[in-house]
Amino acid sequence: MNPIRQHARVLTASLVGTAVEFYDFYIFATAAALVIGPLFFPAQSSSAQILLAFMTFGLAFVARPVGAIAFGHFGDRIGRKSTLVASLMLMGGSTLLIAFLPTYAMAGPLAPALLCLLRFGQGFGLGGEWGGASLLAVENAPKGWEARFGAAPQLGAPVGFFFANGLFLLLGMVLPEAEFVRWGWRVPFLASALLVGVGLWVRLRIGETAAFREALDAEAPAKVPVGRLFARHPGAVLAGIAGVVACFAIFYLATTFALSFGTKTLGFSRQSFLGVQLGANLFLALGIIVAGWWADKRSPAAVLRVGAALTALVGLVFGLGLGSGQLPLVFATLALSLFVMGLVYGPLGAWLPTLYAVPVRYTGISIAFNVGGVIGGALTPFAAQLLAAQGGTASVGLFLTLAGAVTLAGVVLAPKPAN
Repeated sequence: MNPIRQHARVLTASLVGTAVEFYDFYIFATAAALVIGPLFFPAQSSSAQILLAFMTFGLAFVARPVGAIAFGHFGDRIGRKSTLVASLMLMGGSTLLIAFLPTYAMAGPLAPALLCLLRFGQGFGLGGEWGGASLLAVENAPKGWEARFGAAPQLGAPVGFFFANGLFLLLGMVLPEAEFVRWGWRVPFLASALLVGVGLWVRLRIGETAAFREALDAEAPAKVPVGRLFARHPGAVLAGIAGVVACFAIFYLATTFALSFGTKTLGFSRQSFLGVQLGANLFLALGIIVAGWWADKRSPAAVLRVGAALTALVGLVFGLGLGSGQLPLVFATLALSLFVMGLVYGPLGAWLPTLYAVPVRYTGISIAFNVGGVIGGALTPFAAQLLAAQGGTASVGLFLTLAGAVTLAGVVLAPKPAN
């Protein structure tokens, strides 16, 4: 096959598949901020329902490291392509079934139990997605283009976010509030079936990566990749986890928590705040593109260090900007935060693979990415909601300062690249 066509197909498979995964994941995040609490949990205080919704949201992050180990095992033993197809099917199937769930008023405690089960399935599938998509891009990249190719899966995040929030925004514009709550929120989950079909079609048309084939020719795959990973790369595992924390903390503070806080506490309409977030999302895409280009010119680690330091600084103003109650200032805060997120997210696809040898690389980057997600993403909306309820938003941004410091330490103290 023509190399240009092959590269285009690989980049498309990496971006489209990850966009589908993040669409699936983020429509739940949006629903959690808007309707999950009242629909799936018993009527208590509104704050309790929001917190329970965010706990359900966080459940998928618990599942992600489990999925990382499972899919990493097969990705390092049988290959990147087939493992990516399986992760996409599990994620998509779990998302589609959420559309058919009964509410608490219909089924009582069974409703949140089923919701948690499918949410676990979403997280389990996503646990194997990002690592495989990144390796698909980086291990097929031309020399000197690794970071730009590695940024392709990251661009799936703003694309998936755009379609998820855009669809919720459209539904809010055409449906009365009562109809949206009654059935309209289910439409994005149903629509995921079409997107998953596109993602599968693209991924089934690509081949295995050259780096994996060469490693397989050199030696038999590890029987238990996770065992070899922790035996030979323990420092790299810790560094990789730390290096991921900042991007998750920024994303879920600027999206899930901000949407809930903006609509329920500040009193903005759902449509206006979703519109603000859609505009700010463009700065995330811009940050990822800048980071990919810059990382190839310098190094992924250098860009990550700058992004981590900026994350710490953004944390000092994030809470004040979001809590100002002025929509232009809220937009500027979210846009700045998401641009900086692009600088700590965009280089990850090129930086993490350098920490691990090819035979355990899928497992290594998947564990690092998803455990870092638990630390930076699962607890953030929940804890931020508690802090905001007790004392306003001024202290909420300190999560970003701490996350930036953790990521900076991970990058600075990371071991030398693995062979």
